[in-house]
Amino acid sequence: MNPSVEGSRPSGERNRAVTRILIADDHDVVRAGLRSVLEQRAGWQIVAEAADGREAVDKAVATKPDVAVVDYSLPLMNGVDVTRQIRMRVPRLEVLMFTVHDSETLIAEALQAGARAFLLKSEAQNHLISAVQALAGHKPFFTGAFSERLLETFLAVQSNSSGPILSARERMVVKLIAEGHSNKAMSSILSLSVKTIETHRAAAMRKLNLTSTAALVRYAIRNNLVEP
Repeated sequence: MNPSVEGSRPSGERNRAVTRILIADDHDVVRAGLRSVLEQRAGWQIVAEAADGREAVDKAVATKPDVAVVDYSLPLMNGVDVTRQIRMRVPRLEVLMFTVHDSETLIAEALQAGARAFLLKSEAQNHLISAVQALAGHKPFFTGAFSERLLETFLAVQSNSSGPILSARERMVVKLIAEGHSNKAMSSILSLSVKTIETHRAAAMRKLNLTSTAALVRYAIRNNLVEP
C-alpha cells in the first residue's frame, strides 16, 4: 500500500472525483485500519495521517483535504479543539468526529466546533464509508436515535434563539477580533480578503447593534466565543 501523500497535489492533476482524506488518531493500528478501509473506495485518497492534535492541524492546513476523520482523545489537543482550528483555517474541510465516547456534551461540543458527522468507533464497521461519503458531498451524518435527537435539539435551539443570529463566518470573525487578531491576520487565517473580513465584521456589528470593538469583545465573552 502506498505511503501517505503529504502536501497538495499540483493543480493540473486534481480531479473533482477524488476525495482527499486526513486521518488523525494516536493509535497506529487504528490509523492503519481506517486507511485500509477507506482506500478500498475508488477515488478516495489518504493524503495525510496525524498522531496528535497539533500535527492534525498542521497537516490539515498543509494538505487541505476534503474530509478529516478526527479522534476525540488526541494528545496535545483534543478532537474538538482540532476541529475548531481546522474549520477556522480550512473552512471547506468537513470533519468526522470519531470516538469511543457517546455523550451529549461531547456531541454538542463537536457540533459547535464545526464537525458535521459523529461516529462511535464501535459503529465504524457498518457506517464509516457512509459517513465519509456524506461529508464528501457536504452533508451531515449521524447514527442512532440518541445522536439524531441531540442534533434536532441543537438545531432547534439555534433556530429559535431570541437573540441576533450570526452566520458561522460572522461568529468566527467576532471570535478572532475578541482574541486580538487584526484584519490582515484574520484574512490569512480564514483565507479571505481583508475587504471580506471587514464586510463580515460590519454585518456582525450591525446585527448586534454594537458600535465599538470593545463592545464586540464583551459580546464574545458573554456568549462564550472566547474565554475572559
